Formats: sequence, C-alpha cells, structure tokens
Amino acid sequence: MSKVLKCIIVDDEPPAIRLLEKYVAKVSFLELVTATTKPLEALQLIENSAIDVVFLDIQMPELSGIQLSKIINNKTNIIFTTAYPQFAIESYDVAAVDYLLKPFEFERFYKAILKLNEPKTIENNTTTDDFLFVKTDGKNNFEKVYTKDILYVEGLKNYVAIHLSNKQIITYNTLKNIEECLPTSMFIKTHKSYIISLPHITKTDSNSVYINSTAIPIGDTYKKAFFDRIQALKL
Repeated sequence: MSKVLKCIIVDDEPPAIRLLEKYVAKVSFLELVTATTKPLEALQLIENSAIDVVFLDIQMPELSGIQLSKIINNKTNIIFTTAYPQFAIESYDVAAVDYLLKPFEFERFYKAILKLNEPKTIENNTTTDDFLFVKTDGKNNFEKVYTKDILYVEGLKNYVAIHLSNKQIITYNTLKNIEECLPTSMFIKTHKSYIISLPHITKTDSNSVYINSTAIPIGDTYKKAFFDRIQALKL
C-alpha cells in the first residue's frame, strides 16, 4: 500500500486490545492512533479526525459495535472483531470491510486489511532484469517496479511484501515465484522468508544482514552461500 492508514482499536477486553496492537505494529502501512475500551471516546475521535479504519468489537456494555457503526455512518472503514459468529449478517448490513472471529491469527488479520480501498494484491506478469510489471487491482491494472529500487522481499505465509525505499507492495504470491523473477546478479536469499538486494546491503554480522537500519536474519541453511557471495564481492 502506498498510503499509511490511520487506525483505532475499540474493544472492552484489554487482552484483545493488546493482541491487535501487536498485529498492527507488524504492518508498516498501519498507524495506530489510539486503542480504547470506550466506544463514545472512539466516536468522538472518528468525528473529529481522519481515521481510515476501526477495528471494532461488537459486544460492549456502553454501546455495541453494531450501534456505533450505524452512528459512524460510513465516515471510516470498519473491521469487526468479535467472538460471536451470529453477528456476521448484521456486519454486512453496515458494509463492514471484514468480520474477524476471535481468536484469529495474524494471517487472517492481514487478509482483512488487504481488503481496504488501496492497491492490495500483486501478481508478477512480465519481467526483465531491469523491472517487473506487476498486477494490481483490476483486470488490466499493472504497476512497473524497477529491480534497482527493491530493497528486500519478505515472505508472509500466503503473501509476499516487496519493500521499496518509499513503500511496500503486498502480493498474494509465494516467495519462490518472486525469486524466479529477480536477477540472480542482484538478489540472494538469506533466509526461508527473505530475499535481499546485494547493492542495498549496508553491513553484515554473523547472523544478520542490514538494509539501512533493518536487520534481516541469515538462516543457517543460507549462511555459507551468502558469505561466499560477499567474499567474492569484497575489495
């Protein structure tokens, strides 16, 4: 996603809030504005601020999530988080983006936020050594990504994040497919979940490679091949 999305969490259970805070912190294009147990506090914030998405519990004593969503009336996106599946139909009535049934894992959370109104998924379509044409939303929508601008690629189970200097692009794809599209002269796999750009390496130590300030692990399986490559490039 090219835009950072401001979000709030509304839930009357502190453990649920802590889990969502943890999930939000993992996603670079989400910015947590606040987390609260008070629906009326959230309503005031939504009325007075530009909030892109609310992670909203349904059963709360002061005001239910369904009631709050009707008051909000399309001022922001809503993703319901609840332990009660019987409210799913009502969530569709208020045009919720998604309905997360507790307990849910990070992968399910990530699928939900990819439904927000931004370019969401990407499919590799045409490649050269210099750039990739990647598919975004829509049948004939493509984005050109220069390989020189890719810092590293991160596998996220069923998704892949392509990290650029100014944004990251998310694709419903596999790391193996992406690896096959990247020129081996510029990229190397350092871990089962990471492919890094050799030109963008800042430094290394025994267990990590650094792209700017980001530390990326070097897995035992990939360590010899990686350091052999580094030795071959040293002055």
